[in-house]
Amino acid sequence: MQLSAGEKIKILCGRRNITFSQLAEKLGTSVQNISNKLARDNFSEKELQQIAKALECKYETVFILDDDEKI
Repeated sequence: MQLSAGEKIKILCGRRNITFSQLAEKLGTSVQNISNKLARDNFSEKELQQIAKALECKYETVFILDDDEKI
């Protein structure tokens, strides 16, 4: 089972000891907006990059073919 982006963000916040309130502040948005996006798992590529920067980690998008080739 693959985790959704929202689930991964929740895990990263926990590992970084950052609350959703703190994450929202770093992103210049509201806690409600973050909570809504997490609930809907609705993030743009740009938002995921901003979240990675706020959580001090890298974000990569990878396509993996059936033979495990990564593109």
